[in-house]
Amino acid sequence: MNQIWSYSLVSVAIVSLISLIGIWTLSIKLEKMRKFLIFMLAFSAGALLGDTFIHIFPEMSDFGFTLSSAIYVLLGIVIFFIIEKFINWQHCHMPITKQHAHPFAYINLIGDSLHNFIDGLIIAASYLVNIPLGVATTLAVVLHEIPQEIGDFGIMIHGGFSKGKALWLNFVTALTAILGAIVALLIGNNVGNISSILLPIAAGGFIYIAGADLIPELHKETAIKRSLMQLFAFLLGITVMVLLLLIE
Repeated sequence: MNQIWSYSLVSVAIVSLISLIGIWTLSIKLEKMRKFLIFMLAFSAGALLGDTFIHIFPEMSDFGFTLSSAIYVLLGIVIFFIIEKFINWQHCHMPITKQHAHPFAYINLIGDSLHNFIDGLIIAASYLVNIPLGVATTLAVVLHEIPQEIGDFGIMIHGGFSKGKALWLNFVTALTAILGAIVALLIGNNVGNISSILLPIAAGGFIYIAGADLIPELHKETAIKRSLMQLFAFLLGITVMVLLLLIE
């Protein structure tokens, strides 16, 4: 059992470090980076929806997609709607070039924390089955996290955070994977019951972030050329999630 704990905690620590991938952008001038932020948002929106429909929903089918599952998805949307209402004390229509912390950036942090928590649950649960399965699951999660973390970093920059703060907050939210692993290891076989609730709630949260916050931001750009580039980035985000199926 000690070996399972060691493998699990090392694995989720590695996954958490993936959140620092955004550090490569620190050498890029902010104004230059802003020109590409809208495309990073498009990529992230595609990745979030792709992750939900291609990865999370199929995983939910392992314990059955029932009426309760559908209600939990709706609950996730409602929860994130309520959270945003509390955060967004006044309507925010600031241009994307302004230094202003948009509510969707905070919402994304909450959603990403829950998603990373679930990653930790899944990784540790895999190690409880056997170590090879745990290693394979960790590799899949790492490859899954790379595009997502880049997108999350872009969302926070777009939301008004400085590069340093965005990087730090992205890393802090990634640490919830460690908490998820600990919970899974402590409760053992009951982890499936927790996943049957957390997975649909996370799915609802990601649908809300992509549909209510990110996509409306993309529609603010009306130039045909840049709109087509947004569409390409959006489809690329979905495509990356599809390609990840090849390693699962």
